[in-house]
Amino acid sequence: MSGLFLGVDGGQSGTTALIGDETGEVLGVGYAGPCNHVSTEESQERFRHAISGVLREASASAGLTGPGFEAACLGLSGGPHDKESLSREIIPASRYVITHDAEIALAGALSGAPGIIAIAGTGSIAFGRSREGETARAGGWGYIFGDEGGAFDLVRQALRAALRHEEGWGPPTRLREAFLKATEAKDVNELMHRFYTPAYPRDRVATYSKLIDDAAKDGDAVSRDLLHGAAQSLATLVAAVKHRLFREDGGVLVSYAGGVFESDAVRERFSFLVELDESSRVQPPQYGPAAGALIEAYKLAELSILPQGGPKGV
Repeated sequence: MSGLFLGVDGGQSGTTALIGDETGEVLGVGYAGPCNHVSTEESQERFRHAISGVLREASASAGLTGPGFEAACLGLSGGPHDKESLSREIIPASRYVITHDAEIALAGALSGAPGIIAIAGTGSIAFGRSREGETARAGGWGYIFGDEGGAFDLVRQALRAALRHEEGWGPPTRLREAFLKATEAKDVNELMHRFYTPAYPRDRVATYSKLIDDAAKDGDAVSRDLLHGAAQSLATLVAAVKHRLFREDGGVLVSYAGGVFESDAVRERFSFLVELDESSRVQPPQYGPAAGALIEAYKLAELSILPQGGPKGV
């Protein structure tokens, strides 16, 4: 193979690939649609289309034609168990690591170092890797049984608060007016019925979490409490992972990813709660998940280098 390395972040909203050389320089980047499901023949075809497309675009960006790779790492939403054979079929490489998206998010956020990451997008999960290479997770059990602190969970709680306000058995909150204005619904009852329809899948509902942050900035106490509760849930997930992986003395690096952490209130409260344990230190993510996948590909070749150049945040 030709001294080239591939990192792929395959998620629910899209797929990103980075091609790097043996010095760490990012030569090419590619983007494609989501590749998170392969349970049916149609979804398998979408997966093939996304992975083939992102590889083709990244190769063209790097000025390559039909490259093979020393190593390739793919971090895939939903895990690798039903996607590994398809991935190997599409991508030519000498060595592979095909894993879940939380692992590459951790590798990117902490530049490949051991530690823990809390991810709060539509859902939530905490994932960690110890100095000995052991891994553990907490959360990530879906919108019915888990995902505490994720955007969908936040919106669900906000709508409950708005309903209680409208029916007169909950404290006043600006959330009612904020949701009605954003959706042009006449009342919360109509809004709730809309949110039960296929027109409002979970990822669309989750986008309304920004309304909670906006209301909190305007002084809404209910919204502030919801954001602080999300931070508490996420810090608790981190603590659970830390207890399983880092019981000995020594500092533990913690980072974060996902749209919920764009809220200053969540991020600051989360950092405060995690660092109540003096052995934990929170730092902003250093790289995005696609770069994390590339870091893991380098590790397969026993190269301790970091990506250089390329777009930020991938």
